[in-house]
Amino acid sequence: MSNSIMKAWGDYKPSKAVWLWSCVGAAVVTMVVGFSAGGWVTGKTATEQAEASTSAAVAQLAASICVHRFMAAPDAQTALAALQSADSWKRDSMIEEGGWVTFADAKAPVDGAADICAGKLMTPSTSGT
Repeated sequence: MSNSIMKAWGDYKPSKAVWLWSCVGAAVVTMVVGFSAGGWVTGKTATEQAEASTSAAVAQLAASICVHRFMAAPDAQTALAALQSADSWKRDSMIEEGGWVTFADAKAPVDGAADICAGKLMTPSTSGT
C-alpha cells in the first residue's frame, strides 16, 4: 500500500489554481506568524517605538544631570529636605520649578525627567541619608 501512495504522490500534477492558492496561503500564514509571533511591526509602529525609546533615553539622561546639578547646588541639603517632606505627587513640580530639568536655552523642562530625577533623589544612595 505504501508503494501505491508514493506512486500517486509522484504522479500528482497540481493545476495552476492549486499552485496559486497554495502560494497565497503560504504568504498569508507567513505574515500571520511573522506579525503575531515573529516580532514584525509596521513602519509606523517602528517609528513610534523609536520615538518613545528616544524620549525615554533623553529623560533618563536629563534626570541624571538633574540629580548632579541638584546635589551640587549650595543649598542642596535644604532643598533635599524640602523635597523629601513634600507629597510624592508634588516632587516633580518642585524639580521643574527649581529649573533642574530645564537646560540651556530651552523654555520648557525635558518631558518625564522631573519625575525620574525626584525618584533618584529619594533613593538613599543618591540623597546621602
